[in-house]
Amino acid sequence: MAKKKTTTRSKATDAPNRGESASPRNGSGGIPDASELLRALIAADRSADMPNASELLQTLIAFKKGDFSVRMPADQIGIAGKVSDTLNEILELEDRKVNEFERISRVVGQEGDLKQRLSLGSLPGSWGALVDSANAVIDGLAQPTTEVVRVIRAVAEGDLSQTIALETEARSLKGEFLTAANAINTMVEQLSTFSEEVTRVAREVGAEGKLGAQATVEGVSGTWRELTDSVNTMASSLTDQVRDIASVATAVAKGDLARVYRARG
Repeated sequence: MAKKKTTTRSKATDAPNRGESASPRNGSGGIPDASELLRALIAADRSADMPNASELLQTLIAFKKGDFSVRMPADQIGIAGKVSDTLNEILELEDRKVNEFERISRVVGQEGDLKQRLSLGSLPGSWGALVDSANAVIDGLAQPTTEVVRVIRAVAEGDLSQTIALETEARSLKGEFLTAANAINTMVEQLSTFSEEVTRVAREVGAEGKLGAQATVEGVSGTWRELTDSVNTMASSLTDQVRDIASVATAVAKGDLARVYRARG
């Protein structure tokens, strides 16, 4: 009976090919179990792909204190690089925001250029909402201020027909804005009424000969009342003088010369 031929497996076939990494082995030289492999992968991931904890902590502490000039290292790769780049972008944006708010504070608040607005480009989400809100505040302050300047300039130029609109398509004035607008509109209205009354009295007494005309300006006080009373006193005095002159002239025409002396006296 012929013997069965057997093949002996060469030890060389058990060795890994060149260029291939050998499988990790445990302390006894065998293949490690799943838990050992997982721990090894986590350790490798932590060492290669996570940013340095100390650098990250120092950067976040500076960020918390309002120091936006700090930056994470820019030469990291993998997840560590993405974390560093993202944090650096946030810091850079905050730095830009601070500079832009300082610029707006200067040009709008100090230099009075009410046309200036925050400009940080297109920002997503709450970043953009914050910039829009700040610009809305400037709009809310600029519009009433511009209206006040317009009306006062018109008054200075003798145009008493201009007033501040209390309500527009964009907004309705409220609070202190409404109070200020009402005060200015009342002032313009009183000026206009006073001007019209003085003009009317001057025309009736001086040009039309309607003696006894008096200026009537409702709801005024202080200097406005004093000016109105002064105009009325002047008109009354002028009326009395004209009537006295007319009376003396009539008396003289009738031969009553005694009246002339009474008028002079």
